[in-house]
Amino acid sequence: MRTTRTCAALAALLALPTAVAAQAPPTAAEAKTFVDDADAQLLKLSTEAQRADWVKSTFITDDTEAIAARANEVLSSIQTDLAKRATRFDVVSVPDDVRRRLLLLKLYAVVPAPPDPAETAELTRILASLEGTYGKGKWCRPGADGKEECLDITALERLMAESRDPKVLQDAWTGWHAIARPMRKDFARYVELGNKGAAGLGFKDLGVLWRAKYDMPPDAFARELDRLYEQVKPLYVSLHTYVRRKLREKYGPDVVPAQGPIPAHLLGNMWAQTWDNVYPLVAPQGADPGLDLTARLVAKGMDPRGMTKAGERFFTSLGFAPLPATFWERSLFTKPADRDVVCHASAWDIDFADDLRMKMCIQVTAEDFRTIHHELGHNFYQRAYNRQPFLFRDSANDGFHEAVGDTVALSVTPAYLKQIGLIDAEPDPSKDVGLLLQMALDKVAFIPFGLLIDQWRWKVFSGEITAANYNAEWWKLREKYQGVRAPTPRSEQDFDPGAKYHVPANVPYMRYFLADILQFQLHRGVCRAAGQTGPLHRCSVYGNAQAGERMQKMLAMGVSRPWPEALAAMTGEKQMDATAMLDYFAPLQKWLDEQNKGQTPGW
Repeated sequence: MRTTRTCAALAALLALPTAVAAQAPPTAAEAKTFVDDADAQLLKLSTEAQRADWVKSTFITDDTEAIAARANEVLSSIQTDLAKRATRFDVVSVPDDVRRRLLLLKLYAVVPAPPDPAETAELTRILASLEGTYGKGKWCRPGADGKEECLDITALERLMAESRDPKVLQDAWTGWHAIARPMRKDFARYVELGNKGAAGLGFKDLGVLWRAKYDMPPDAFARELDRLYEQVKPLYVSLHTYVRRKLREKYGPDVVPAQGPIPAHLLGNMWAQTWDNVYPLVAPQGADPGLDLTARLVAKGMDPRGMTKAGERFFTSLGFAPLPATFWERSLFTKPADRDVVCHASAWDIDFADDLRMKMCIQVTAEDFRTIHHELGHNFYQRAYNRQPFLFRDSANDGFHEAVGDTVALSVTPAYLKQIGLIDAEPDPSKDVGLLLQMALDKVAFIPFGLLIDQWRWKVFSGEITAANYNAEWWKLREKYQGVRAPTPRSEQDFDPGAKYHVPANVPYMRYFLADILQFQLHRGVCRAAGQTGPLHRCSVYGNAQAGERMQKMLAMGVSRPWPEALAAMTGEKQMDATAMLDYFAPLQKWLDEQNKGQTPGW
C-alpha cells in the first residue's frame, strides 16, 4: 500500500502562505518565527530522508533508490521554498543568531531544487541513480578456474594496495574506471538542473553556492585555498620526486619516467589519492620500526566490532560519553554476503539527536583502524552539537567535520598503541623518518587530490569545462596538481571523475582538503593544551582531560558561529595555517632534501 505520510507533509508545507508581496513589511518577530518553523520542518523531513538514504545505501535495489529519491525530492523542494522565502527578511534588523540561521537556510542544500517540480523529481532520480551505479559497480575478469570473477570496489582497493604486477594493476584500474562511462549523460543533466536550483537562490552557479558556505566571499575563499596549497606544495614536490625515483627503480624506465608525471595505477590506490600502500617500495633502508599494525590487530584477534570499540574508548578517554546502545545495534560493520551495499565508510546521524550509526565494510587492517577513529569523530561531533537549533547542527565548516576525526587519528601514535596494548614498546626515535614517510604518503600526497576534485566541478558548474571535454580537463588538473597521468589512453567516451565516489554521490570534496590542513592545526592546538612540548608527530592526547575539554568546547558550537571562532576555541588561532603540517613533517622534509640531491624535482 502506498504511504500518504510524506505526501501529506509536502501538501501541508506547500500550503503555507508564499504571496509575500501583499503582506505588511516583515518584522524581527516574524523572522524568528519563520526560522523556528523552518528548523522544525527541516528536522522532520531530513530525518525521513536520512532513514530512506540509509536503507538505499545498505540494501541497493531499484525500489530503495526510488524511495530515497522521493524522500530527498520532498526535502529538496521544501528546503528550496524556505530558502527563497528567507530572502524576505534580508533587510530586517534581527539578532545575530537569527540572521545566521537565515543565511544557513539559503545555503542548506548541496543542490537546491530547480523551480520546475518535474525537474526537481528528475534531479532526485538522477542523483539516486548515479550513486546506485557506483555502488553496484564491478570489474569482471577470468578467474583461476576459468569462470568469471567479478570484483567490487572493496576487493579492487585491496588488489591495488597489494599487487606489484603493473599489468594487473593497469587492468584493474581500467576496469573500474569503465563503470563510470554510463554516468556521463546523467551527470551533464545534473549540472544543468543543479545550476537552475542555485540560480533560483540568487547564485551564479552551483560552484558559487558551494563556496559561499565558508564565512567569506566565494572568490576570497578560492584565494585562501591557493594560499594553503602553496604553503604545502614544496613538501609535496619533494615527496613526489622521491617516490617517482623509487618506483622507477622497482618497475624500470619503460614504466616510470625519470622526469614527468607518475602513472596513476602504480601508487597503491585506485585514485592515486593516497600512496601509503607503496610504502614497502619506498621505505628508507633500516627504517622499519617493526610496527606492522595490521599483523598486531590480527594477532590480538580484533574483529570489526572490536576495532570500533577501541575507537570509542579513545573518545571516552577524553571525557566524552559512550556511544548509545542503538549505535551497536543498527550500524553496518561488515559487507553482507547477500546484497549490494555502498561500502564507502560514512558516519550517520539519522535523527540528528541520538540515532548515531556507522556504515563501513571493515577489514582488519591498520588503514581501517585509523578510518574507524575518523568516522567516529563525525559521530561524536554530531552528538556534541545536538542541543543546538537544527540549522546549527553541523560543523563549523564542512572541513571541520572531516578534520576532527583525523585529528584523533593523528594521536594513533606508537605511544597510544602501547597504552592500549597493541604493541609492547615504542620504536626508537631513530625510526621516526620511516613512520613520517608512511604518514606523508597518506596526508601530504592527498593535498593536491583534495584540491582538484572541486576545482574540476567548479569549472564544470561555471561552464568553463563543458561536457565535450570533461575527461580531458580532468586529466589536465590531475597532472597540474598531482603530477600523475592515466595508465592507458583516455577519451571523451570515458568519464573518469565518476569513478570517484564523491562525484556521483554529489558530495562536495573541498572539505577533505581543508580537513587535511586543519587536522594538523587542531592537533597542534590540543597538544599544546595537553602541555606536550616534544615533536608534534610524537604527541598523543589519549586520556588527556584538558585536550578533551578544548575539543568538546569547539564541537558543541556546531555552526552557530563563524568558523574562525570555532578554530580559536580549540587552537587559539583564527586563520587556517598549514605550517602545523610542515612542523609535523619537518624531520622528513630534511631527509627528503638529502635523498633528492641530483634529481629533477616536479613534473
